[in-house]
Amino acid sequence: MELAKAIVLAASAIGAGLAMIAGIGPGIGEGYAVGKACESIGRQPESSGKVTKTMFIGCAVAESTGIYGFVVALILLFINPFIDML
Repeated sequence: MELAKAIVLAASAIGAGLAMIAGIGPGIGEGYAVGKACESIGRQPESSGKVTKTMFIGCAVAESTGIYGFVVALILLFINPFIDML
């Protein structure tokens, strides 16, 4: 029983680490979006309001995926629903 519990805890730690990799994608995506928005505003300054609003909505959607990964990692590390199944 102790071996099974140790395996579940190790697998949960590995899963939490893999879930935190989900934070890389939103960071890259948001950086790319902000760069393209700045480029767009530089080319057409009169459209800055629409570009900025669209960029903020896109960044919020992209950031939510990183937050979901963070929440999954916290659940695996601290709540760990798989221990109760043993």
